[in-house]
Formats: sequence, structure tokens, C-alpha cells
Amino acid sequence: MNEVEKILAELKKQNYSPIYYLCGEEPYFIDVISNYIEQNVLRDDEKAFNQQVVYGKDITIDALIHYAREYPMMAERRVIIVKEAQELSRTIGQLLPYVEKPSPTTILVLCYKYGKIDGKTKLAKELKKYTTLESKKLYESDTVKWVNSFLKENGYSINQVACQLLVSFLGTDLSRIANELNKLKIILKPGTEITPTHIEENIGISKDFNVFELQNAIGRKDLPKAMQIIKYFNENQKDNPMPMITENLYRYFKSLFIFSSLTGRTDAELAREMGVNPYFLKDYRQAASLYPLKKISFCMEVIKQADLKSKGVESGSISYYDILKETIISVISG
Repeated sequence: MNEVEKILAELKKQNYSPIYYLCGEEPYFIDVISNYIEQNVLRDDEKAFNQQVVYGKDITIDALIHYAREYPMMAERRVIIVKEAQELSRTIGQLLPYVEKPSPTTILVLCYKYGKIDGKTKLAKELKKYTTLESKKLYESDTVKWVNSFLKENGYSINQVACQLLVSFLGTDLSRIANELNKLKIILKPGTEITPTHIEENIGISKDFNVFELQNAIGRKDLPKAMQIIKYFNENQKDNPMPMITENLYRYFKSLFIFSSLTGRTDAELAREMGVNPYFLKDYRQAASLYPLKKISFCMEVIKQADLKSKGVESGSISYYDILKETIISVISG
């Protein structure tokens, strides 16, 4: 059971902590816990007088402490949720006296996104005495596992290609992925296995012309197919931004480099080191037979240069399509 599940389990048993310090680079898990507290700790008839949701940019530490020290009205406790608490970073140290002696009738939730309080400070050390979560960004392989777990909990499944397609397009942004999966839940019956066709028809990601299929075409050195895909990208630039393409291609060749560098490893060990699903190792084997290590290093450098050109570094007036065309030709034929 991971930390998020442990915290939710304690909340469901009504074993409350006076302070919840939720921090880190991945906002999704912070929202999961704070939303649960907001929706479930108090009854609806108790919330009007005893629950406050405030934002860091709109409140001072003095006002926050004042709210937290107030007594509940016709309820056992009060709930104070501070969203975007990182906006209080310059003055957050002033919260120390309250953290040292919190109100026993208040639950204070600090949602400190995209970072954390300096661990060397006395405040950070005091907060460790209460319920804390450092929500870390997931690697792509962990995101794939999370998608499968999320769908399983909701009575659905997804095939490997559809899952990789989703993650390749949306990246590791769990909030965005969850939003798209929730749309599918509305459309599809429970028990459905989600396929690339479902993804294409309902999320708008082409199952034939996407960055995942571009990687496959490059791995096979299939230049005509790769050119078809980048032509589609050029006609749909809004849905296929250059940073998403270069990031995925660079990560692909980085994984291919690791695959080619490791010998005598089991498939499970290879997949773990590469951060990919074992299902796709067969594709990496094929690509490794066509791309020696020196060529892989060359490809990674070409992709880095493409990323710089797309940002206007020494590129003049080169177009989106020309950057992609030059890159793909250099990678496959260079």
C-alpha cells in the first residue's frame, strides 16, 4: 500500500491528523487527498460554519492561524484547506507556533504544490510529526502502471498499445490523464477493455499517426511511414507540439541506448532499467539490430538540436515541418 492509499485508509477510518502537509512535484495526489478531506470529513450541514477553503495568494499566516484557532460550531471539528500554499513560501515560517501546538479541534490541510518547504527549517521538522506526503512525479513506466491500476479500480482495463499511446501523447500529467479516462468512463460500459480505437474516437489521439507510431516507424527504419506521420503532425500542430515530439523521441533513444548497453539481463531487469513495459521489448530488440550504440548517440544529438531549433536557437526561419523532416531523415538515413 503506497503513502496515498495509507493516508486515505486512515481518513476513511476517521483517524484524523491535526495537520496534513501535502507537498511535491505531482499535484494529482495532493488533490486526491485534499478533495477527499473536503468532501468527506464534515457532513454537508456542518460545512457552512466549519469548513474553509482558502488560497495561499489570498491569505496571510496571521489570518490562517486565526481561522485554525476558532472553535467549531455545532460540529466536532473544523477543516481549513489551504490550496496553493506554496504562494505563502516567503512567510510560511511564521506558521511554526501553530504547528508546535495545533488546535485539537481543527484539521489544517496545506497543499504545497510543485515543491516543498526547506527540510532544514524547524517548521519542516515539526511538520514531520503529522501526516505528510511528498508527491513525486512518476516516470513513464510508473505512469503506465498507474493508468492500469486506476482503470482496474473503476472496473475497466486497457490493452498495452492503447495505454502506451495515451501516455506517449499526454505524458506523465496524471490530472490530464485522469480527466480523459473519466470521460471514457462516461461513454464506455464497465468491464470494457479500452483499445486504441476508443482512444482515437473519444480522446482525439490518432491511433495511426501519433508519436508512439513515429517511434515504431523509426525503430524499423520505415522512412515512408515516418514521413506520413510527420505530415499529419504538420497538419495538426496544435495537437502535436514540437516539445512533446522531441521529448518522446529523445526518451525512446535513451531507452534504446540502455537496452543496447546492457547484456545478460532478463527481460524484467531490462524493462526496469529502461523504464518501459516488458511488452515492448521486442520492438527495442528489432531497433537495436538496426541502430548500433554510436548511431543511437548520434540520433540523440540530432533530436536535441531539433529541440533547440524549435525554440529559435540558431534556426533562422525554419518551419515546424522542415525541422521534423530534417530530423527524421537524419535519424533514419544519416
